[in-house]
Amino acid sequence: MPRPQPSERAVTAGRLGRAGTRSRALPLLGKLPSLPREHQHIRYNPLQDEWVLVSAHRMKRPWQGQVEPPLLMTVPRHDPHNPLCPGATRANGEVNPYYDGTFLFDNDFPALQPDAPNPDVTLPLMSVPEIRTVVDAWASVTEELGARYPWVQIFENKGAMMGCSNPHPHCQVWASSFLPDIAQREERSQRAYQSQHGEPLLMEYGRQELLRKERLVLTSEHWLVLVPFWAVWPFQTLLLPRRHVRRLPELTPAERDDLASIMKKLLTKYDNLFETSFPYSMGWHGAPTGSEAEANWDHWQLHAHYYPPLLRSATVRKFMVGYEMLAQAQRDLTPEQAAERLRMLPEVHYCLGQQKDRETATIA
Repeated sequence: MPRPQPSERAVTAGRLGRAGTRSRALPLLGKLPSLPREHQHIRYNPLQDEWVLVSAHRMKRPWQGQVEPPLLMTVPRHDPHNPLCPGATRANGEVNPYYDGTFLFDNDFPALQPDAPNPDVTLPLMSVPEIRTVVDAWASVTEELGARYPWVQIFENKGAMMGCSNPHPHCQVWASSFLPDIAQREERSQRAYQSQHGEPLLMEYGRQELLRKERLVLTSEHWLVLVPFWAVWPFQTLLLPRRHVRRLPELTPAERDDLASIMKKLLTKYDNLFETSFPYSMGWHGAPTGSEAEANWDHWQLHAHYYPPLLRSATVRKFMVGYEMLAQAQRDLTPEQAAERLRMLPEVHYCLGQQKDRETATIA
């Protein structure tokens, strides 16, 4: 059933139609008028088949609600009582080896079997070669678990604000014998778009965003980072390869190097936004695996979602409550405003700048 369009819902994205032509007429975004920066409107998410209400004027309201405590600025490099640290004893009695890089091991309290967190320092403060090692681990575990399971979900919950139960930075991998709900929605949407238009939805969407530029945050030889038109979280981003890639293991060495570089730049910008270790949940979505891996999944395009909760400062976050829980997703800051703020931030981490200032002051 078509979504009703009352007058206050003045700007929406076209669903999956092509505005009547085969030309690059920005079909996913439609022939939009100038997007309002203050008045409310709704936007369609063609990837997950849902809507988001944008209420930019709400950024002006005074805030007297929840203020989070200051975030932990540093995590001890080694804590013998932390079960993720080298040499520590885990809950199952096993002792971790004294690893000095990315390390993969089974979770002692998995929701699914298996589950593998990778402990190390936060990504924006790692070197590009170190991040490349993480990328290779992601690809390797996708290939290993993907041989047996149809869905391999790599994700990271960074920070206590995102429910992370251990302050030592780590990501996780859950493999399931079924396609989870969001994966199913993305599968249906991408398959329908490919069937109707003959190309992957996210390939077309990436080209449109490259033309419009207003929601781009970073571009490189092989990757794009943008705030999606349909973003729900204040500074949500979507990470896309420029080439058609279905899964992480398919990335070339050059694409993996470039991915490590652009991830470092993005996460540095996140930390620089409010000069804090920026909390988020992120994860990779790629074509299903398992026994059907060799089926035709050409409608899929590999991508990563970043969902950070901070809205106004390092201590004021967005809450998904009330209307968001009972009706539909809603955001205050427009995606275009969020992209502009992220785009303008430096790519040198604020901690490194402060360290340099202290060293200069000591010399003086």
